[in-house]
Parts: sequence; C-alpha cells; structure tokens
Amino acid sequence: MENPVLVEVLRGQAVESRHRGSVAVIDADGGVVLSLGDVDTPIFPRSAVKAFQALPLLESGAADRFGLTPKEIALAVSSHSGEPDHVETARGMLKKAGRDENCLECGAHWPVSSDAERALAASGGKPNALHNNCSGKHSGFVCLACGLDEDPKGYILAEHRVQREIRAAGEAITGFRFLDEYTGTDGCSIPTYAVPLKSIALGFARLATGNGLAPERAKAAKRIREAAAAHPFMVAGTGRLDTVAMELFRERVFMKTGAEGVYCAAIPELGYGIALKADDGEGRAAQAMLAGVLHRFLPMDDATRAGFDAKAWPTLTNWNGMTVGSIRAAGGWLKS
Repeated sequence: MENPVLVEVLRGQAVESRHRGSVAVIDADGGVVLSLGDVDTPIFPRSAVKAFQALPLLESGAADRFGLTPKEIALAVSSHSGEPDHVETARGMLKKAGRDENCLECGAHWPVSSDAERALAASGGKPNALHNNCSGKHSGFVCLACGLDEDPKGYILAEHRVQREIRAAGEAITGFRFLDEYTGTDGCSIPTYAVPLKSIALGFARLATGNGLAPERAKAAKRIREAAAAHPFMVAGTGRLDTVAMELFRERVFMKTGAEGVYCAAIPELGYGIALKADDGEGRAAQAMLAGVLHRFLPMDDATRAGFDAKAWPTLTNWNGMTVGSIRAAGGWLKS
C-alpha cells in the first residue's frame, strides 16, 4: 500500500514538496474514527509513547514515595530542550531518590535549544547526561528502580525490572503484544518496540479516558495528563509545538512528538487517541498532519486556532525575512 499525500509544502502558490503518511484516530472502545494509509504495519513510536513508559513510575507508588511534583512528572514524559530549568528539574528528581547524574544511562549531548547550547558553551561548560533530551524520562526510570528497591544500574536493559514493567504497561495499554522481531534500541539506549498505529492510537484513547485500564493505571494516566497541562514547558521547551499547543489547549489535549515523523495525542473530551507517521520521517510533516487531525475534530476559538496554526502550519521565510511559502495539510481528509 502506498500511503496518501497528507502534507504539501508550497513555494509561492506552487507545490514544491509532498509528504506521504498514515493516520489512525481510535476511540476508547477500539472503534475506528479515522484511518488513512497503512495503520496495521508496526512502526517505532519512539519518544511519542513516553507517557506509557511513565505509568509504572506513578502506579507503583514510586512517584509518591519520593514526592515527585507535577512539574517533575511532566519532565518524566518529556523530550526536553536542555534548558536550565529542564536540567535542574531532572537533577532534583534524582536527588529525591538519593542519586545524581552519574546514575543516568541515556548518554550525553548538547542541549536541543540553540540558546541553551550557546550559553553552556560560552560558560566553558560541557554537556552531561542531564542535558540529554531524555534525561527526565531516565530520571523517572531511576526513581522507579529505587522505588521498587531495585539497583538502578543497568536499568536500560530489557531484562532489568524497570524495562520489564515498562514493556508490560505498553502491551497492556495498546493491546498489542510486543514481538522480538519488532524490537530495537532507542536513541537513549532503552528497548523500543514497533507497534501498529491503530494500537498506539488505542493506547492514547485509553490514556485520554481511563477506559479499559485498571483503577491505579487510570489514575496514573490522569495525573500524567494533568501534569503536562500544568507544566507544558517541561514536556518540550521554548517555542516547540508540544509546549505551545498545550499552553493553548491545556487539559483539552495531551500531545507528544516522536523521532522519525511520529506524533501522538490524546483528546479527553472526545475520548480519542491519535497516532500518525510521516513516511519520510520529517518532523514538519508530522506536525502539519497532527494539526490537520485536530482541526478536523477539535473545536477551537479564533485565538487558539491562530496561535496553534502559526506553529503547526508555519509561513516559510528566507534569510532576508521574506515570505517564500507555507506548509499545509493536503487533501479532502481535512473535511469530516
């Protein structure tokens, strides 16, 4: 199956580039609300499912044992920009568990934020694991291990109890059994599992509503959504779509980007879960696709629409600041 063109990039009024992709929108009962392209072949959701990976942290009692705040829970589901508040919040999470950054096994890289990167370099500093965009998630993993009275060393390995708990939570919320032939290693070194878009979307519908989840898991899902809505900066960072959108929508939308053109969202008021992927892995295409889905289903006032569209469907400019084109969702699928 060749997936349909869902996004167009315009230069002037002419289409310059096209992006193909696939979209699944599922309700909490497993009903198909929207299906475009191939939603049955497993894909790697990557960082888009960090909320699923954080469920054991809350439902085990570890988050409460260490007094993790909503701000810290929001960071645990983040792909953050490595700005100072992100770094210090991750450090604080580890300190609550009696650990420090030397316990993190995600690796180090320069901050995603160019401003934070320049500031760190100008100060003579070097990046450490706290600057890794996944350090919040990994700090949560360390807290989970310590909360379970397990040695956190090796927590990135599939056989460690932390990863066993995460795998079980992922299988339960998506209703899909993770297969060895669809298992890889993520950029932050933990196992990653390929799952069909329709199953990922079901998981986000359950995250949105709690339907089909045990009481403690449903409570954990609600706390994660509320934490992200209260602290959207922690989920991504300055000027990034996840943060901008959740500042606008608050508890109406939980959304999370993943690498290689994946985007997912939970819409509590509709009971919908969304999972999509741009075939070519382009983040700009995934953003435009997600915007198209939200426009189709979610009522927005004029101010919210304008703020969201400016980020999700940006005007393209050149180095002189001249408007040269735009990005838009394409095709009749925008209409219900």
